[in-house]
Amino acid sequence: MRRLDGEAIERELSRLGASFGRPLAVAAETASTNDDARSAAAAGAPHGAAFLADAQTQGRGRGGRSWHSPPGENLYLSVVLRPSLPASRVAPIALVMGLAVASVIERRLAPLPSRGASGGGSAVEVRLKWPNDVLAGGRKLAGILVEAQLRGESVSSVIVGVGLNVHASSFPPDLSARATSLAMLGIADVPRERLAAELLQAIGDAAARFEAGELAPFAEDLARMDWLRGRRVEVGGVVGVAAGIDPEGHLLVRGADGILRAVAAGEVSVISS
Repeated sequence: MRRLDGEAIERELSRLGASFGRPLAVAAETASTNDDARSAAAAGAPHGAAFLADAQTQGRGRGGRSWHSPPGENLYLSVVLRPSLPASRVAPIALVMGLAVASVIERRLAPLPSRGASGGGSAVEVRLKWPNDVLAGGRKLAGILVEAQLRGESVSSVIVGVGLNVHASSFPPDLSARATSLAMLGIADVPRERLAAELLQAIGDAAARFEAGELAPFAEDLARMDWLRGRRVEVGGVVGVAAGIDPEGHLLVRGADGILRAVAAGEVSVISS
């Protein structure tokens, strides 16, 4: 088991010509990289500061759920963003960060041959499940946790945490039926350091585009990668068929009465037909 190498990540960032992701801090173990980033942001850490760990003891996802964070297997990273946007406009950045992560994964999966039960089949599809999960082949490959620090109507900082399953070959029983990793998808030889640098570059680019145009520059990719679209769902007491994502980042759900409702937040359950 090889520990995550901060110097190797620095070299990869330089190779990519990425300015985002610095200063870079890499720990052997931490409670939560999001907590590290939030504390650093409160102390004045700049836009782009990045915090990674080889293992987390209190890693978490949305709703305070624990995130499976064993050492030596996956990527756990958090970055500090300082967007010049009013607090009322910053929430959709979670979707944008999901797209950034999905784009890196999609590029990695693209060269692989199509796979299926009979050896033919279709290639593994990378999709975004509103509001913050990246799926590959219908299973969760990565999660995004966004935590904003606000001062009235201003944004002090936004912490973006990413957990990406890289080398994991198995998961706890409660996750095994719905989680996957790059190794399980056939990508076993990509160093975590290279993936970390690619993720940091993609996150930085996406953050700049979001600050300039909010969700508009991402509309086409959101529509293409929307895993929920056309599925029957329940979220926040609203039941119906998911009908896309609006320009504000809300999930659109069309009920049995034909009315289209916009849901701003909530846990989505897919209803089996």
